[in-house]
Amino acid sequence: MTVTETPLAAPLNVGFDYTRSTGPVLGRFVNALRERRIEGIRGSDGRVHVPPVEYDPVTAEQLSEFVPVAEEGTVVSWSWCAEPLDGQPLSRPFAWALVKLDGADTAMLHAVDAGEPGNIHSGQRVRVRWADDVVGHIRDIAYFRPLDAEDTAPTEPAPPVADREEGAPVSVIITPVHLKYQHSASPEESRYLRGLAEGKLIGQRCPKCEKVYIPPRGACPTDGVPTTDEVELPDTGIVTTFCIVNVPFLGQRLKPPYVAAYILLDGADIAFLHLVLGCDAQDVKMGMRVRAAWKPREEWWTSLENIDHFEPTGEPDAAYETFAHHL
Repeated sequence: MTVTETPLAAPLNVGFDYTRSTGPVLGRFVNALRERRIEGIRGSDGRVHVPPVEYDPVTAEQLSEFVPVAEEGTVVSWSWCAEPLDGQPLSRPFAWALVKLDGADTAMLHAVDAGEPGNIHSGQRVRVRWADDVVGHIRDIAYFRPLDAEDTAPTEPAPPVADREEGAPVSVIITPVHLKYQHSASPEESRYLRGLAEGKLIGQRCPKCEKVYIPPRGACPTDGVPTTDEVELPDTGIVTTFCIVNVPFLGQRLKPPYVAAYILLDGADIAFLHLVLGCDAQDVKMGMRVRAAWKPREEWWTSLENIDHFEPTGEPDAAYETFAHHL
């Protein structure tokens, strides 16, 4: 009797802080928000755009005529958000709405704190609820609320702020961007990941071309046939190609310089990306023999992170022609 294991699944969060300079147009807009004012910009056809656009939508010419607009406006259209995500304007159910402010000719997308879907409709009059802490960001408008609504609740925390001198105008804005989703691994990936939890590296062999793939793919991309023959591989291999990381970036866990390399395990036909440490970055080269440096057993789980990095074995380098066809 064959026992079928349930494929693994886990939540994934891909995110970064998007940082950009504001320029003269958006800079004026966000600095006005910091003073709890809203400004639009007039186009060549006389329309007032809010938020302001840098170039005319009709002529593509640069725009410069700023126009103050009201903090009250009208809901043009809306959609209810019953389950807010982290980082959205409100942590309670709200409406995403296109709101056309008085004095503007275009609508802006923002949140309306209506309480429930029955309390919002197109044509409804709303007013800005300013953030408790204004920093020079679109989130200084915490949300909109109906004109007749009472609101004493505190607003959400302010977004990250770029470093600047006290009192200096805002010239850089930071917007956190996150994509959260549930990833379900294939049955082949699941066996590979469960193998890692036991300190094993499990690949699959194509029955036609006999290439060994790790991580396994379930089918050979060359021959299009299922790869059902599992192969346990050693934790040694060679560096096929690599990059020395010299540039620091947000969220970096290692101090540069360090090496990210493609590692071809002995017996495998495809390399995977990992770190090479344990030597000077300048000493890493193509063909270098390396071995996995595993984390302590109590830290293992269903992840390639169980291998902290690869490090040189001290053995002679592999000849280029022995791995050139894998590049």
